[in-house]
Amino acid sequence: MIKLLAYVLIIVLGLCLTPYLLATKGYIYIAIWDYQIETSLAFGLLVLFAIFVSFEVIKKALVFVLTLVLNSRFLPERWRIKKAKKQTLIGALALAEEDWPAAEKAMAKGAENGELPALNYFAAARAAQHQHKIAERDRYLSQAQAEPLAKAAALTTRTRYLLQQGELTQARALLDELEPTSKSKNPILKIAADLYLAQQDWPALKSLLPILAKRHIYPEEQLQKISVQTNVQLVNKAAEQTSNDLDKCWGWFSKSEKNQTDTFIAYLYGLCKLQRKDEALKLLSKQLKSNPKAALFDATAVIATAHDQDIRKSLAKLEHTHENVVNYQDCLAKLALQTREFKQAKMHFNNACHIEPTRTRWLALAQVQEQLGDNMMALQSYRNAAHLND
Repeated sequence: MIKLLAYVLIIVLGLCLTPYLLATKGYIYIAIWDYQIETSLAFGLLVLFAIFVSFEVIKKALVFVLTLVLNSRFLPERWRIKKAKKQTLIGALALAEEDWPAAEKAMAKGAENGELPALNYFAAARAAQHQHKIAERDRYLSQAQAEPLAKAAALTTRTRYLLQQGELTQARALLDELEPTSKSKNPILKIAADLYLAQQDWPALKSLLPILAKRHIYPEEQLQKISVQTNVQLVNKAAEQTSNDLDKCWGWFSKSEKNQTDTFIAYLYGLCKLQRKDEALKLLSKQLKSNPKAALFDATAVIATAHDQDIRKSLAKLEHTHENVVNYQDCLAKLALQTREFKQAKMHFNNACHIEPTRTRWLALAQVQEQLGDNMMALQSYRNAAHLND
């Protein structure tokens, strides 16, 4: 644009100066060997200008032709492959350095004539993902998906990226195309589990758990945590419906799953919610006798009421073996409050505060002490609570 403007200014200036130049007597004389050229100054300048313009036009034409030739398919195949390999290498180095713009550009160029273009497109998509260039990323994956062998990998990659974006609905649509089963590859199973967790699709995740365990997709501890979380959510959902749904859900679990403490407690809460408290207390009492755990004591304090004497007898039998378990002391203290046995509650809260002092326990002890009129001790308990944070 600037060059064109300069040419226009030169032409206008020439038109303005031409009358004055024609009126002059100056001339140009050029002698080359036996050849001699003699002309007027005005004509000589006009010829020089024409030569300059012609040179610029010829130069641009040559550049255009050379560019067209170099980028055409008439070049030898070896040249194109060599250039693609070079771009792929540049892109790989950029990926290693996490130079995402350079990696995307080089990998995209290397894919045009590369031996394995799908690999270049996957790398370019990864670089685009890191730059949050969603449209470009999807375009690269679509180009990679054109390769039949790369279709599943392209769908898996796009599903993973959508999951990272939080686009769960779109990710689920693509995952359904992959149809994760026991024959699916580990990356597909991993994405399926992560997506089911994000969508809280507990039935789908439950059906996938045996495959995850068999393939060792997650570490053992994490898989156990996911299994318990899934079972608890399934029990809670069933408890919101009918007793038949709750029994059906519970019967679906294996013996080891039923023995999971959190799952068992969720089932007890579900029974209470569906007006089957007596059944819940019976199961709880049986579990306390066979395998008393800290979480069961917390559940007992929630489920039992002042009229439930049998559960209190079961707890009394554990006094010598669990006297140093803070959850046991908390449970006895809360049960004592239900029957307004403040001295018993004070003793158990005091034991709990000495085993594992927390702000909540000191405050509970202080309130019981106030009920008993022991204001000095209550004041001290309040002071102890002020120095702690639960």
